[in-house]
Amino acid sequence: MSKVLKLGIPKGSLQDATVALFAKAGYKVGVSSRSYFPSIDDVEISPVLLRAQEMSRYVEDGTLDCGITGMDWIHENGSKVEYLSELVYSKATATKVRWVLAVPEASNIKSVKDLAGKKIATEVVGITKKYLQKHKVKAEVEFSWGATEAKVTTGLVDAIVELTETGSSLRANKLRIVETLCESSTQFIANKASVKDAWKLRKMEQVVMLLKGALAANNMVGLKMNIEEKNVKKVLETLPALKNPTIAPLTQEGWVAIETVIEESIVRTIIPTLKDCGAQGIIEYSLNKLIL
Repeated sequence: MSKVLKLGIPKGSLQDATVALFAKAGYKVGVSSRSYFPSIDDVEISPVLLRAQEMSRYVEDGTLDCGITGMDWIHENGSKVEYLSELVYSKATATKVRWVLAVPEASNIKSVKDLAGKKIATEVVGITKKYLQKHKVKAEVEFSWGATEAKVTTGLVDAIVELTETGSSLRANKLRIVETLCESSTQFIANKASVKDAWKLRKMEQVVMLLKGALAANNMVGLKMNIEEKNVKKVLETLPALKNPTIAPLTQEGWVAIETVIEESIVRTIIPTLKDCGAQGIIEYSLNKLIL
């Protein structure tokens, strides 16, 4: 019987982005609203949809071989897992998300020390309690099932610990960030026993390589052009690249083809410059994966 890798895909806010990432990496994942078992066009992978909050527990106990979740939930659950790779989903999440302590703008709470005897609502009860313990502060921490920001603005609690990327949602609700408890990023994690299985480890490493290749290709494009040899130096001085561009001779004597990878955002400014340098037949093309 052939082996199968049990893979956890996060259900919720990361689900669509994860399925799209797998598609770009070359895997077709089909998700049904009535099933927690997506289809995938790889007979060696068995995917399961799970909330990111509980993913690390099922990876730790071996129900899953591997999965994708946030570093914050691994810490919240106290899970012992292997970290195979960090996955930065987009330019927008290039900076890590943060769990922050927030209070109403008019609140007298200025630091964690001012939380003594206060009530705090959050989804990460464990992380919050550890933070309070570290600062020797005794306060009541209650689990929040949602609408956490509303609880502090209406006075149900004195403070909240909430996830934020830019802080804009907190500011919109007239809340002020007091302190950052921790940062988090998306992680591809594995069961400790699974990484000792040579076949499973190799399979996981292949999946991670393709996912990272798809992520690396985000906002990047390929660029090809033809140029006379006498103008190559001018083009190379203009052209940014991951490494030295590929240069190949053409059948027409005295001409070469140049190919490179650049950020999509600079294409519109660099193509006119390349044209001025004598480049011809300039082609821009999209990338699915960029294996570094």
